[in-house]
Amino acid sequence: MSSNYRNIPKAIWSFVRAEFVLVASLAVIATALLGFIEIADEMAEGESHGFDMAVLQALHPDPANPSDPIGPFWVDHAAADLTALGSLAVLATIALLAGGFLVLERKRLEAGMIAIAFVGGLALSQSLKEFFGRERPPEIYRASDILNASFPSGHALLSAVVFLTLGAMLAQASKGRALRIFIMCAAIALVLIVGLTRIYLGVHWTTDVLAGWSVGAAWATLCWLAGSWLKQRPRPS
Repeated sequence: MSSNYRNIPKAIWSFVRAEFVLVASLAVIATALLGFIEIADEMAEGESHGFDMAVLQALHPDPANPSDPIGPFWVDHAAADLTALGSLAVLATIALLAGGFLVLERKRLEAGMIAIAFVGGLALSQSLKEFFGRERPPEIYRASDILNASFPSGHALLSAVVFLTLGAMLAQASKGRALRIFIMCAAIALVLIVGLTRIYLGVHWTTDVLAGWSVGAAWATLCWLAGSWLKQRPRPS
């Protein structure tokens, strides 16, 4: 009897923690989606253009060479290198390597969730780009040639999906609060770096990146939540 009573606080704490994680995850999804809807509405009505143009011109102040962003030359090269972390080729490679590792570790559910998160994020990115069809910033500001539509930023969206999904999985499997915090901070930092370099290089409007972050964070959180639920679901005997 006494041992059973000692287990009650632990059971209650586990239940409260699980409920808190669920509520927090749903709050993140709802906030991110509402943020995207608000950004998309302002963009479609042209209300965000003044803000977007002000940021673009502040980062490219030289009228004689507007494609050259503010700062020393080495920052341009560093930004070009770092923004590639959000490219389709790099993120697909990371997702494939992570998925292959998880399959070899016999964690097929986690591997499947990474695949679903990546493919779903790519489908969302392409569908939203085609739906909104927003033009990129003027060519004179761009550091490189871009072919597809601007809204939302595919780099920002997919980097949020891949890095946040992998970060959440690694943090969940890690021991120690400090390590979990470090992993999630590193994942968030990578997402921020990719998005900010897109703005800095003049290939995206600021609201493109904000919208990409919003959709990517919502989709990554939803995938992680679904994966956690499937892992905890009782398996048939």
